[in-house]
Amino acid sequence: MTVTTIIVNYNSGALLDECLKHLEAQTVRSDKIIVVDNASVDGSQDIARAFSNVDVLLLNENLGFAGGNNLALSGVDTEFVALLNPDAFPEPDWLEMLLIAASENPDVGAFGSRQLCSDANLILDGVGDSYHVSGLVWRDRHGAKQQPNDLVTREIFSPCAAAALYRRKALLDIGGFDEDYFCYVEDVDIGFRLRLAGYKSMYVPSAVVYHVGSATTGGQRSDFSVYHGHRNLVWTFIKNMPSYLFWLLLPLHILMNLATVLLFILRGQGRVILRAKWHAIKGAPRAFEKRRDIQSGRVAKVADVWRSLNKRSPSLNKLLPAKLKRSAD
Repeated sequence: MTVTTIIVNYNSGALLDECLKHLEAQTVRSDKIIVVDNASVDGSQDIARAFSNVDVLLLNENLGFAGGNNLALSGVDTEFVALLNPDAFPEPDWLEMLLIAASENPDVGAFGSRQLCSDANLILDGVGDSYHVSGLVWRDRHGAKQQPNDLVTREIFSPCAAAALYRRKALLDIGGFDEDYFCYVEDVDIGFRLRLAGYKSMYVPSAVVYHVGSATTGGQRSDFSVYHGHRNLVWTFIKNMPSYLFWLLLPLHILMNLATVLLFILRGQGRVILRAKWHAIKGAPRAFEKRRDIQSGRVAKVADVWRSLNKRSPSLNKLLPAKLKRSAD
């Protein structure tokens, strides 16, 4: 089993240094480590170059999490690809545990980690993504104290790409990340498309990382996070929801978006949420074009997609960026 680890970096500085040191300490080493630097101005490139086993791709512009990963993937030939954020610090056996799970589950295309908050004792950063029937997404168990059930291996909707393992063939089969997203929710989109293509996703609790979160994107409730996250929610629903479920759930999706707009107006971020939804609508024709290709290649049954969706009533705080699924933070 061969694996390449990809880190997309933007002004991560000392965090990147710590991340690479944790990769050096892995019980199973990556065959290749690639750091994609999105035009950082903080000297991150020099930090990455100091590690002799790291290939550094220097970009003249910021391509975001999606574009940076796609660029690195284009030059990868290993069986597996591990994605790791520069503010995620893996335990020594992290990669080994993911690869063991991959060897035991050939029908699974993506494997997620047990993410713990770096600044709190046994507080979870997440155990995988949930996709609600309304099109709202969040990192499951984010901010919760770890419980025995969090140590159980299980199928999930999709892994958080801040620390995940993918079969390279699976990523190639679905065309990689959607670069129109730039960042936020792009890994949920990947997980949805993998599911439609017949691949499962699995949570591997023995693969542990400590995640800082929102280290380079201005915080969980920044305008940057709100804009990209809530724009991309709409495109993900349009592209991926199978036809019967699309029309069944569209009224709920519209209602969720209206509630989101109202909530952010009340919180003083009306301008950014309105801009996000307006740009989502402007980009809808392009999303529908992508939808045709995605749905024409769908092998998953509608009933299986329905079973994978979260049907519990979400609390209002899941509309906020602190709970909104994010991977590029």
